[in-house]
Amino acid sequence: MLMRTDPFRDIDRVFEQLAGSSSRPAVMHVDAERDGDWINVYFDLPGVDPDSIDLTVERNVLSVRAERRRQLKDDVETVISERPMGVFSRQLFLGDTLDTDHLEATYADGVLSLRIPVSERARPRKISIASGDGGRRQIKG
Repeated sequence: MLMRTDPFRDIDRVFEQLAGSSSRPAVMHVDAERDGDWINVYFDLPGVDPDSIDLTVERNVLSVRAERRRQLKDDVETVISERPMGVFSRQLFLGDTLDTDHLEATYADGVLSLRIPVSERARPRKISIASGDGGRRQIKG
């Protein structure tokens, strides 16, 4: 139902950190699970202002974009600066079996949570089969 994109993203991220460059948005870690007739997707976005999160679905592509900015203070010297800042983005390809018209999104404790229902046509259902003697029986399909 979900396809992970860009398997070399982690390798690129490590190279960019070592080289000190940032040619593309920072990685956004994600988990996904199926819970009955729902797909739950969780994006780690700690320290991100909820107003900076942009969530779109076009056809079967779900895109998430967010920005985390460093809070600069006058007369304060930075000693360590390892947390990634800037733009984070991620795209997931959704299968046709998901009902994106009824997608639900919440953001709490640094996690963007999405609930996407499995469409009615993709859910298991019983199919009635006629037997040769004219009787009918139910078979789970």
